[in-house]
Amino acid sequence: MIWIFLGLAVILFAASVLPFLHIAHGLVRTLDFPRIQYALLAVVLLVAMPLGFEQTGIAWVTMALLAASTVIHLTYIVRFTPLWPVKTTSFDGDPDDVATIRLLVSNVKMSNRKYQPLIDLVVEQSPDIAVFMEVDEQWTSALETVTRGYDHVVACPQNNSYGMLLVSRFPFTESRINYLLNDHVPSIDVTVQHPKSGSFRLFAIHPEPPLVNRDTVGRDAEIALVGKKVRDFSAPLIVTGDLNDVAWSPTTQRFKRISRLLDPREGRGMFNTFDARFFFIRWPLDHIFHSSHFQLVRMQRMPFVYSDHFPMLFDLALVGQQSDNGSNSKATREDLEEADDVIAEEETRDEEPAGSDWEK
Repeated sequence: MIWIFLGLAVILFAASVLPFLHIAHGLVRTLDFPRIQYALLAVVLLVAMPLGFEQTGIAWVTMALLAASTVIHLTYIVRFTPLWPVKTTSFDGDPDDVATIRLLVSNVKMSNRKYQPLIDLVVEQSPDIAVFMEVDEQWTSALETVTRGYDHVVACPQNNSYGMLLVSRFPFTESRINYLLNDHVPSIDVTVQHPKSGSFRLFAIHPEPPLVNRDTVGRDAEIALVGKKVRDFSAPLIVTGDLNDVAWSPTTQRFKRISRLLDPREGRGMFNTFDARFFFIRWPLDHIFHSSHFQLVRMQRMPFVYSDHFPMLFDLALVGQQSDNGSNSKATREDLEEADDVIAEEETRDEEPAGSDWEK
């Protein structure tokens, strides 16, 4: 039995340190995802060790590996707990006195044909802006029940799980559908005019998922490119969507340093949105990042709507530049060089996006 424990300890330790390697491959990058589960398993094994084994050399090595694994995994995820300082200031004023934005973000799962739960959620929450991902023509048509109440629409339905739909009660001064690095993977870029204040810009993105049998260059490059695009943008800004990446991964952390945007989950919670069907394998894949012009009114994971993702609802107050908002570490030269390298690599390729046939 001690050898089984040692084997598990070695596996957990390897899973904790392999993501340190700058290897853009799904076999390595997917190890970033289940750090919560790794940490829980390591703690359970660590507690069980003294109860059932003599304190031999193998036992001490096993406990050391489990302890090291626990510390490494907790170092990544602790910033998404109340033990960490918040980055986004909580709004404590009257929301009626300032410009507020209620934003609903939902990956619908294209093959899911149970439309009504999501329609009911949109009616109940009445978002000012809603972003739907993985929409095809059938989903776009079904959602017209509620989206016809929104005057401003950017629709890009596709049958490859990368379709997008953005609806808004606020008018757009600019709107465009971009194919940043892959002709089959759209993103949406809109400049929104708020009736109570000036405009703000919103990027909605849905890069490729990581697969254990191929690299993650497509995903990493799109996230990096958006970070570089918004880096010097001085007006209010939001980037949101299903990034197919966990909040604590090197790719997303590099994006935050490059973009200078804030993650309201830091210091509050993980808000795990995937997989909505299985409580034991969940992690945060659906994100919002924002400039320091915003404060957080509310952030809430929405109920199950038969997708593999829970929708997320964000209420933000557009209050102007706030010196008391937190800040990310500054991007290093290495960050920028890594971003340039992965973007340049993806620009030379012409591949079908990962998982484009999953939902058919």
